[in-house]
Amino acid sequence: MMKHWMAPLALVAGSATGQQPASPAMTQARLDHLAATIGYRFTIVTNRPAACPAGAARCFESEIAITVPADGPITAPVEIRYGFVNRVLAVSSDVFEGRQVKGDVNALALKPGQTLRPGQVYHVRVTGVGAYFSRNHAMPNAMLVAPGLTPRVIAATRPGTDPDTGRETLPFVAPMTDEAALAGGTAKDRTMWRTPERAFALYAARGAATPVDVAILPTPVRASRPAGRPVDLAGGLRVTTTGIARDDIAAALASLPPGQGRVPLTIRQQSGLAAEGYRLTIGDGAIRIDAADAAGASHALRSLAQQIAAEGTTLRPLTVEDAPRFGFRGLLVDVARNFHSKPELLKLIDRMAAYKLNRLHLHLGDDEGWRLEIAGLPELTEIGGYRCADLTEATCLSPQLGADPARTAPTNGYLTARDYIDILRAAKARQIVVIPSFDMPGHSRAAIRSMEVRYDRLMKAGDRAGAERYRLVDPADTTRYLSIQNYDDNTLNVCLDSTYSFIDTVIDGVTTLHREAGAPLTTYHIGADETAGAWTGSPVCRAMLAQKNIPVGKLGAFFIERVAGDLAKRGIRVAGWSDGMGHTDPALMPADVQTNIWGGLHTGGVAEAHAQANRGWQVVLSIPDAGYFDMPYAADPNETGYDWATRGIDAFQAFGFMPGNLPANGALIPDNFARPTPVPDTVPIDPTRSIIGVQAQLWSETVRRDDQVDYMLFPRLLALAERGWAREAWEPPYVAGQSYALGDPRVDRAALLAEWRDFAGRVGVQLRTLDKAGVAYRLAPPGARITAGRLEANSEFPGTPIEYRKVGGAWRRYAGPIAATGAVDLRTRTADGRRASRIVTVRASEPSSVR
Repeated sequence: MMKHWMAPLALVAGSATGQQPASPAMTQARLDHLAATIGYRFTIVTNRPAACPAGAARCFESEIAITVPADGPITAPVEIRYGFVNRVLAVSSDVFEGRQVKGDVNALALKPGQTLRPGQVYHVRVTGVGAYFSRNHAMPNAMLVAPGLTPRVIAATRPGTDPDTGRETLPFVAPMTDEAALAGGTAKDRTMWRTPERAFALYAARGAATPVDVAILPTPVRASRPAGRPVDLAGGLRVTTTGIARDDIAAALASLPPGQGRVPLTIRQQSGLAAEGYRLTIGDGAIRIDAADAAGASHALRSLAQQIAAEGTTLRPLTVEDAPRFGFRGLLVDVARNFHSKPELLKLIDRMAAYKLNRLHLHLGDDEGWRLEIAGLPELTEIGGYRCADLTEATCLSPQLGADPARTAPTNGYLTARDYIDILRAAKARQIVVIPSFDMPGHSRAAIRSMEVRYDRLMKAGDRAGAERYRLVDPADTTRYLSIQNYDDNTLNVCLDSTYSFIDTVIDGVTTLHREAGAPLTTYHIGADETAGAWTGSPVCRAMLAQKNIPVGKLGAFFIERVAGDLAKRGIRVAGWSDGMGHTDPALMPADVQTNIWGGLHTGGVAEAHAQANRGWQVVLSIPDAGYFDMPYAADPNETGYDWATRGIDAFQAFGFMPGNLPANGALIPDNFARPTPVPDTVPIDPTRSIIGVQAQLWSETVRRDDQVDYMLFPRLLALAERGWAREAWEPPYVAGQSYALGDPRVDRAALLAEWRDFAGRVGVQLRTLDKAGVAYRLAPPGARITAGRLEANSEFPGTPIEYRKVGGAWRRYAGPIAATGAVDLRTRTADGRRASRIVTVRASEPSSVR
């Protein structure tokens, strides 16, 4: 066990004789100089150590190398605080001891009697729980902390920016190159890195993209090319509407070429079409749209814009009949862990509309941040909206997740009331419903700390009643717990009346903002997930339990049921994550409930989805294996993203997801150890019940920049949009009780590949549109191999330029196989040439296999 010990780290300079000269006390200037000059290097040593500390089934070993500056003795106390997401099991060093501070923040301090000498490098072995598969899990912005001084970021741990890719870099993290030691967490783990050779085999097996005829994405239900004359749009469009207000489709009209011209574009509401459905007819010198509603008309206009982007202003005759498979097609964006800007959210809203997504789930409150201004509770954003170097947390939250403590850092900030209203109006104009989310009762540290600052302020002013009105903790609670994210103080006390006063004020504040925006609040997401074992030591809870005669284990369900009922009285649907929602009594819940299923395919998610659908709830599939886009694109140590649910979700895996037959996904998706583990159907879904939709998630623990939001979402969000809209030809009919394992022939892989090739061609067109929209989507590095002295290369999507060079040489455009020996670097580029993928290197005659 690691000792929770507060001894400071003293960096001491020694003389040539070994005697320690006197040193002046630490000053702010000296601390600043030390932060600017101390060396810091982080290395993942192995994910398969010979043994783990007692009680740990899996662990990894890493090393932090500290290089002491050569100038001047330092004897005053200094502590190094660093981010380490996995729970630390042990710190091994002759001179250092470690302790956990809070969440992912850990500290190194000198053992009693130890000193550090100038110019020396000290190696600290840190053993953590689980495995460490990516360089990008490392948290930047480690800090030096000294009593009475302002902490400073160690300059060596600041992130950088790659000039070619524009992506964040972590220069202090050593490369991960030893696949045998680092690719898998245990002997049973079959995961292999996606090397260029393996990527080449993978892309080749999927086949070349189909030439694009109909470029619309998601794929329409029906599209045909009737005979007739092309429509020339060079003279512009003349728009008339019947039954659909022009203002309701103005945003979609803006996606078309500007100008009022000769070609008539008639838009009319038409009965008999499915909700959001439309019929688009291009031909005989005119364009006609029949739509069920404003959403259908907007979808038709977006489809028209996509076809214009592919064909230009001369359109061949085309008839499209279309409607969505699911009424709920969502995207979650987490702005709580790391903040993301209003312009980024507005850009995403427009891209969502382009691909016919219609629910924006904004995650606004969590342990690490509160991101929405609430009337009457200014501390929520004044404190909870910022992480800074004030370790007392009297003016901000302490840094977590590698946050830059500068107040102006992009990871800091919040949405003002006006910002949120603007976002709501932009979404409404694009037929997108915004679902706000503040996670409770767990994941609530930002709210708790903010309200404690409020409590202290009002108590000092002599206002005890005001101070206690919104307090979220019982000060006499002696419960000891640790959440999955290593917090011991992140859970609201569900027995306090003040907790519900706080929640009521938040809900009322959010409701008011929606009303002012003209977009009524219809669904409110309470989170309800990953609540640690709290409250057992709370006198307030013991009194309430005795009064209500319920066991302490039911307090989490009691909270959800009460808040759900309060929302129902306001006419607002409650939504929550499936693990918390599943513990409630359906008889005590409202009739109208949304549940987001986040259990994995191989870890109970199928049974959870079916069981909660059988309750009559509105089930939204947020399955991590296909929809958690904070996961990496591929098993590669240079890719960003957590990997607890899957080692990789590329666009192909998201495209192949089968929401109508969840067990069948076992035919395409292995478990997290790359094994062909069957997916059973232990809880069949009632034939009278159904899934209402799908949602992609972008959690932001490792996403610190807006451009990284783009990278993680696109292009695979296009595949998820496809699955929310279009029904799969390869998806076998659901049969209760059937299980599927990898390669099961009941899933028609040939049909899947044929539709993938068609989809890939459409994506190739859309990448150019994303370039124009300023979306910094992921460029997959090329696949490549050298065999018999010839270099061959391919790309994930068509039209993506590939460049190569001999290592250290000049870049050249790849046009086909060429003679090559030795090592060759490769990268892909955007069609406009502005961005490049990361560089990969291929060498002659390395074996490949498809993964």
